[in-house]
Amino acid sequence: MRKAIVVGGGIGGLSAAIGLHGIGWEVTVLEQAPELTAVGAGISLWPNALRSLEALGVHLDKLQEQSSGGLHDRNGRRITRWDADAFRRHHGRPLAAIHRADLIEALLDALPAGCVRTGTAVSGIDDLDADVVVAADGIHSGLRKHLWPRHPEPVYSGSTAFRAVTTLPHSTELSTSWDDGAEIGVIPLHDGRVYWWASYVAEAGIRHDDPKAYLRNRFGGWHEPIPDLIDASPPEALLHHDLYLLGTPLPSYVQGRVALLGDAAHAMPPFLGQGGCQAIEDAVVLAAALSTTDDVDAGLKNYDEQRRPRSQSVVKSSVQAGKVGPQLRNPLAVAVRNGVFRLLPGALTARIGAGVSGWTPPVLRRPAPPRTR
Repeated sequence: MRKAIVVGGGIGGLSAAIGLHGIGWEVTVLEQAPELTAVGAGISLWPNALRSLEALGVHLDKLQEQSSGGLHDRNGRRITRWDADAFRRHHGRPLAAIHRADLIEALLDALPAGCVRTGTAVSGIDDLDADVVVAADGIHSGLRKHLWPRHPEPVYSGSTAFRAVTTLPHSTELSTSWDDGAEIGVIPLHDGRVYWWASYVAEAGIRHDDPKAYLRNRFGGWHEPIPDLIDASPPEALLHHDLYLLGTPLPSYVQGRVALLGDAAHAMPPFLGQGGCQAIEDAVVLAAALSTTDDVDAGLKNYDEQRRPRSQSVVKSSVQAGKVGPQLRNPLAVAVRNGVFRLLPGALTARIGAGVSGWTPPVLRRPAPPRTR
């Protein structure tokens, strides 16, 4: 039986483990954290990710389909309406969201017990006894640096972001709101909680003694439910991270028997909501490529040839989406952009991004069940 070691127990690493286990490989996941937990935030799953999870056989019973929403300015004036029905008809799946902890739980449920080992740090590959090593160890990947020591480090996107999950006494809907150089997103989750984030152009490394007071001061004048979401979020629930990306594309996602996956291969800013989705795509393609041949080198080459052009294109699109969206600061350019979006019908805006979210995963060739007499 072929053996794989997956370094990193995040969304991409666990998805890769599921795919490889599904094609009959023995899989071990090595996670350096003492326990497998997820940050207290949500994640949007676009149709390409939903199809990929279906291909992996992952069942999500805590998924929240988004049924209505739109894009607004800071005062709540609608810039464009998002047509959920038109989106589903065009893309074949809804836009959905889930708490990261619930997604991690569902991924773990799809793996055999005992294959995930926490508290295990990996600094190199020489001691990893496997036919394939999957480097899914994040944006600051130690394995990437080990294999490509001269490759440039991740670069700052220009924006920083707060995220939180909280509850409100009233219901709310999917929304994104823009102002000069800033964006606030709101996504309902399945259990009545709400995931929200605020990103804005700022210097890297700036932190605040009282983050909640800072958010109230900066965004308290925006339209509802934004002030209520800030007020309802406990200080300990607020996550603050600067947004980085792998600005220089890797020349390959494969070196020897090692395949890079997810943020380790193509970390991107979140302006298309595709970071986790692309990692799940990676996982399906890797498993499919290795399921179609007994030649591991050929399978890894196939994986690289499929994933590198697409994912690096999505990185570029994410950067561009930030520049014309939440990072746009010139008031005249903002007014022109908003005016153009207001002219677009809802059915047309539902088609935006089809080149990314319309992707269909390959079929995994699963081993035949043993014959019985």
